[in-house]
Amino acid sequence: MEEHLQEIYKKLHDRDYKITPQRRVILKAFLNNAREHLSAEEVYNIVKDQYPDIGLATVYRTLDLLVDLDVLQRINFGDGRARYELGHRDEHHHHHLICVNCGRVEEFDHDLLEFLELLVTEKTGFRITDHQLKFYGYCRRCRETPQEAE
Repeated sequence: MEEHLQEIYKKLHDRDYKITPQRRVILKAFLNNAREHLSAEEVYNIVKDQYPDIGLATVYRTLDLLVDLDVLQRINFGDGRARYELGHRDEHHHHHLICVNCGRVEEFDHDLLEFLELLVTEKTGFRITDHQLKFYGYCRRCRETPQEAE
């Protein structure tokens, strides 16, 4: 974790951004919740205990900056709120499983589209740089309860 944090600090420094206490605490919130998909409000609620003077506007500005620097990825799961996750250092690609009942988001760690990407490139010459794949359905917990409406 510390190594990843130092890489991010270097990225900020190389682009002449200061490593402020607010940026530090926001970055640590993501590193401590690395498998989560946090909204700006959730980040704010995590960091305000450690840094009570931080404002929600500062959180939003910092998230925008970190997205611009490719430190975070902004994701829309169709619930009306942008969510953020740490960019993956090893170019690891994953997809999201979104429960339509409880809103839970899980990651699926297999790149199902690698063959399709190669085929698209071969047939069209289009160089794909990224993709997103989201599956909507019912998580295991919701499927085990009798309220599932299929």
